[in-house]
Amino acid sequence: MRRLGSLFFALLVMALAAPIVRAEAPAPADTTPAAPALDAVTLKDGTVIYGQVLGMIADELHIKTGFGPTAGDDIVKIMWPNVAKLVVNRPVPFSLKEGTTVVGTAQPGEPGTMILKAAPTGTPMAIPLDTVIGMNQPAVIYTGAIQAGFSQTTGNSHLRNGSLLGELSARSESLRLTILGRYIYGDNAQNLIVRNSRGTIKLDFFLSKRLYWFASAYFEQDTFQDLKLRTALATGPGYQFLDRGDLAGLFKDMTLWAEAGAAYFNEDFKLADDKSSTRGRWAVKWNWPLWGGDQVSLYHFQEGFQSLANSKDLYLTADTGLRFKVWGGLVSGFQWTMRYNKNPPPGVSDTDNLYLITLGYSFDTSRKQ
Repeated sequence: MRRLGSLFFALLVMALAAPIVRAEAPAPADTTPAAPALDAVTLKDGTVIYGQVLGMIADELHIKTGFGPTAGDDIVKIMWPNVAKLVVNRPVPFSLKEGTTVVGTAQPGEPGTMILKAAPTGTPMAIPLDTVIGMNQPAVIYTGAIQAGFSQTTGNSHLRNGSLLGELSARSESLRLTILGRYIYGDNAQNLIVRNSRGTIKLDFFLSKRLYWFASAYFEQDTFQDLKLRTALATGPGYQFLDRGDLAGLFKDMTLWAEAGAAYFNEDFKLADDKSSTRGRWAVKWNWPLWGGDQVSLYHFQEGFQSLANSKDLYLTADTGLRFKVWGGLVSGFQWTMRYNKNPPPGVSDTDNLYLITLGYSFDTSRKQ
């Protein structure tokens, strides 16, 4: 019995002294995503800005740095001619002067160039920096404005005047839609003294970066021109002589286009005989944002219709004005509109002038990054 007890005690001591082996659980895999590499913009003075390149239009490059007290305050804006080197680590669309768009990443190249690696193949291309006119622009750019004016007197006189103007442009790489509208009303002691309206819708099909083909419809009414409805349906070629970014400095946002074609022209009058004819149509539109991109804009638009059968049948309308940015999208403006009918109905003057002071709202999605 004593021997059996001694043997049991010896086995217990050996079991306690044996090394203890535990199965350790494997360490969890690190699933934290790697931080994306920062883009970098090196200026000609040696300054380097790190962040995310949002895009560029009209020579203005936007970089989101992540350093700012509120959203929007962390966006740095750099003029493209001041850029010496560019690093963009994710594929974005680059718009080039010759009208092509290449999607890819960018790395520094020889002085004055960058290496653009086109997605998805990664084929490298050396691109001069001064041939880049846009970066990561929206597929469709919307611009427009709606403005109104109103005045009223009471007491010894009872005069009311009101005006409403609207415009909208939607531009993609191959199409541009333009819609214009205007309504003017005035009465003196409830006696009508002015009422006219007009509207235009036009679609441009771009055959190249500059050359396009347009189709347009023009409608107009004027109570004091004996006019129930003036209609013009036109088509023909047009050319974009200047677009944003074509020029530099003070002229960098200037745009200019001109077009000419054939039109069916019809006028329905209340008293005079109705007229219809085939006419030649021309139009020119010039816009010049002077300071700060859109702080002050000077513009001119004219549209004319000349009869091919009778040289006396000419109709011309022109809008010239200034628009001032007040705050945010709030704008004020002054506009002079001239309408000239070389062969008006009996008792109707050949020229009407309209002067407008308006307040309204404008928008431009290309300036939002």
